[in-house]
Amino acid sequence: MNGKGLLGQLIQNLCCLPGVGPKSAQRMAFHLLQRDRAGAQQLANTLLRAVDEIGYCQQCRTLTEDELCEICLQPARDQSILCVVESPADVWVVDQATVFKGIYFVLHGRLSPLDGIGPDELRIDLLQQQFAKGEIKEIILATNSTVEGEATAHFLAEVAKKHNIQASRIAHGVPMGGELEFIDSGTLSHAFNGRQQVL
Repeated sequence: MNGKGLLGQLIQNLCCLPGVGPKSAQRMAFHLLQRDRAGAQQLANTLLRAVDEIGYCQQCRTLTEDELCEICLQPARDQSILCVVESPADVWVVDQATVFKGIYFVLHGRLSPLDGIGPDELRIDLLQQQFAKGEIKEIILATNSTVEGEATAHFLAEVAKKHNIQASRIAHGVPMGGELEFIDSGTLSHAFNGRQQVL
């Protein structure tokens, strides 16, 4: 099979998904066409609707089909604590895995001058507008533990400081249930530098 035609195009298009290589895409395509055409039709319809109807929340910039997302519409949320994350997926992870009940701001990336991504591309101006309202007392910087993520956190801490807002950084280190002999040296170094006093 030369991979051309509609089937080849379907397999190639499935490869655009993260973590999906040619073999996985081929399995998905054959499964949908051989065993689940109704599921394929439903997936196609939902995907078309999602692409057409889902945009960004006007307040936190996560993905939503409404002007404000479900989180921003919750009146019980603490408006004085704001968690800054890199992507909408991070909002889901933090909200489901923690007891955090504040609000969010999604950067949709991280500072990376070599890739042409600066404060303007991350819409730091919108974040500063929220700072200027005076309701936010603390920001939690939950960017990834990469060079770019650390630089972004440092930059945002400086911006918060200018607005007299306390900035804290999420801890990075040894995962729950992790054994030291299997932890890489960078993670272990982070864990030692971020150590906390025990009673």
